[in-house]
Amino acid sequence: MNFHLFATEVIRTLPIRKKTRVNYESNYRCHIESTLGHKELEHIRRSDIQQMILGLQPQVAALSLAITKSIFREAIAREIIDYSPATRVKGPAKIVKSRKFLTWEQLSTEDFGKYDTQIRFLALHGLRWGEAMALTNEDFHDGRIFITKSIHGATKSQSSVRSVPHVSEFKKLPSTPKALRRVLAPYGVHIHSLRHTYAYVLKTQGVHVTTAQRLLGHSDPRVTMDVYTRVLDNEIDDVGIALGKLVSNTLRNDAI
Repeated sequence: MNFHLFATEVIRTLPIRKKTRVNYESNYRCHIESTLGHKELEHIRRSDIQQMILGLQPQVAALSLAITKSIFREAIAREIIDYSPATRVKGPAKIVKSRKFLTWEQLSTEDFGKYDTQIRFLALHGLRWGEAMALTNEDFHDGRIFITKSIHGATKSQSSVRSVPHVSEFKKLPSTPKALRRVLAPYGVHIHSLRHTYAYVLKTQGVHVTTAQRLLGHSDPRVTMDVYTRVLDNEIDDVGIALGKLVSNTLRNDAI
């Protein structure tokens, strides 16, 4: 069977969210089709797949490989082939960069113009863009915001169904994220960075990481810990001041 015909059918029918499917289809067209699309499923070798991801950025290679493995798993499930050539293919290690986010000081003092209210709302509630876009009046009650859906349909995961304290004004978001992206770009952040701002505010207010995980709708606590373990430069300076006072007081007491 031709790989391209089979792959496009599989991606079209995978039980994934609409947004994820769009990403899969785009990745397939850009990085997989040209190398494997013309081949027969049973003729593809591990070396073909390795060649496909060669030279790709680590994150792109990882996604390309994950999609390819899904396609071959489905081929095995349908008894078209007996063995997946992608099974033992390893992509390059992902390079995880520390993401920049706005601090509370920036958030409370900066003027974001027309979208000031919307940006503060996202940063003070930790909602994903799709979740915020799906909010209706019925989702606001009893001092909380109830997140049960996304603009893409269901929430990202079952853990994403949650409620958070309602602490700032909600104003309708623009129909696309482009306007907010333009406003945030000069600060070197994007819309998702506002979730990291929310997580960091929770940390600085002493909210336990397991509570933060629930408020953020993370299914994996390691994702929450990634933000909770970040240390800003001013915090390092604060530690230096605190330790300096400790040493100074200890020496003073010893001298008495």
